[in-house]
Amino acid sequence: MATIIGVLVIGLVVGLLARIITPGPNPRGIIVTIVIGIVGAVIATYGGQALHLYQPGEAAGFVGSIIGAVVLLVLLRLFSRG
Repeated sequence: MATIIGVLVIGLVVGLLARIITPGPNPRGIIVTIVIGIVGAVIATYGGQALHLYQPGEAAGFVGSIIGAVVLLVLLRLFSRG
């Protein structure tokens, strides 16, 4: 149970920092922010493994997770302008 709460808290912090870094309108709500942080960490992990920045099975760090969340926000903005 503590692991799930830890993931949610880290996801919230990463999502908030990504929203602060990314200028312009961002999705609102705490759940959306947590999801952005968690998905950003997943993007950073698999993207880093594909670029050989991380070993297979190694998770992205905190800064990598923020970068992944910023990339996710930019992509969401690009595809939602339709």
